[in-house]
Amino acid sequence: MEDTSADKQKNSKKDFKDKYFIKDVENLTGIKAYTLRIWEQRYKMLIPKRTDTNIRYYEDEDLKYMMNVAILNDHGFKISHIAKLSRKEVQAKTLEISEKKYTHESQLQPLTKAMLEFDEEEFNRILSLCVLKFGMESTMTLVIFPFMHHVGVLWLSGTIHVAHEHFITNLIRQRLYVEIEQLGFPRKIHSEKYLLFVPNGENHDMGLLFAYYMLRKRGQKVIYLGTSTPLDELNLIFKLHKPDVVFCTITTMQPQLPTEVLITTLSRIFQDSKVWLSGSQIVKKKELRLPANCKVVRDMENFIQFLDERMP
Repeated sequence: MEDTSADKQKNSKKDFKDKYFIKDVENLTGIKAYTLRIWEQRYKMLIPKRTDTNIRYYEDEDLKYMMNVAILNDHGFKISHIAKLSRKEVQAKTLEISEKKYTHESQLQPLTKAMLEFDEEEFNRILSLCVLKFGMESTMTLVIFPFMHHVGVLWLSGTIHVAHEHFITNLIRQRLYVEIEQLGFPRKIHSEKYLLFVPNGENHDMGLLFAYYMLRKRGQKVIYLGTSTPLDELNLIFKLHKPDVVFCTITTMQPQLPTEVLITTLSRIFQDSKVWLSGSQIVKKKELRLPANCKVVRDMENFIQFLDERMP
């Protein structure tokens, strides 16, 4: 009997990572490994399986359960009480908390759980509730960007795969496009013109897209070029549009064009404009000599501060 497409999708997700070791569970839930072992021994909450080489591991359902346990524990439930609940009861109480006790910090675990399960509906539900309660700007700066930093740590530790990062990044970008579309084109009388782009070879544009949203929201004129913009196109754009401010994010090291050379090039092309630079290749450099018309944007809150300083 052949699998249906739904069955194939279910099976592929199950096969994506069917073993989580104790360090994975620690990274994903925030529960320390030694605490997890104590809970196992004292409350019999989990019975880990063993590999052929006698290394303990947990399956997907165990991980989901422990993520829910971590959420309840973070919200004041004693572990002795949680241990008496069935897994369905734990899940129900977790859902109740996620709907009633919305704080910026409390969304990290539910978002991580939705990412691991490739659950688009749940991820969008959490995101929508955050936007409803906090607004899009605060949701991005206080929820999504800290969450993305957490995702980066999980990826570096080998706990998640690049597919997880791509999955949630695309969902967040889709939401940003919807929010931008809903803004329309409000214009302030004395608005400035901003040019936003990511250099050639760069594909990380979430910060840039959020900057686009914030500028449009504040009634500024924006030319958004997106990712992988060739430098030789910028001279023409500058001559035609003469932006007041250029914002560029650089996250990937490019051996053929060192960061310092790129900065100098941008400063020369946009010599009559302010050039704002961000991204890991900019922010993490301790000794970075900047031309007079350039400055570093360390994070999105810093970007908002710069905007407010320029706007009357």
